Amino acid sequence: MSRPKPATFDKKKIVAENRRARFDYAIDQTFEAGIALTGTEVKSLRFGEGSIAESYAEVNGGEVWLINANVPEFAHGNRFNHEPKRPRKLLLHEREINKLHGAVAREGMTLVPLVVYFNSRGRAKVELALAKGRKAHDKREHIKERDWKREAGRIMRDHN
Repeated sequence: MSRPKPATFDKKKIVAENRRARFDYAIDQTFEAGIALTGTEVKSLRFGEGSIAESYAEVNGGEVWLINANVPEFAHGNRFNHEPKRPRKLLLHEREINKLHGAVAREGMTLVPLVVYFNSRGRAKVELALAKGRKAHDKREHIKERDWKREAGRIMRDHN
């Protein structure tokens, strides 16, 4: 019996992607979270600027915060422009927050943002992963497995 595919989210326009996260971490579960942004942050993201390469999320006081995500200042912003690396609140249901808090506290998991995107309704969202860090030997094993799958696909394609 095949494994059920994880739920995919409606990603209309991808703004920032953390491509390294899938290599550095073993992804267990993904969540879709809204982001509390100011006006100039939204405008900056709509222009395709922003980076989540070195960012992470943490549960603090019953809320989830996105830390170290870089949304550069809006070029046409005025004196009310935002701070580029400020912590941003992530919007999740209370049950999801409790689940994340329990996993991070008890099991030593990490909250890693995978993608920042706009959905079909124009809302900024973050795909947040509950992940466990990989050791160096796990990464080598992952590379071997990925290469073997690619090679097996080539062999099957050439065989037909």
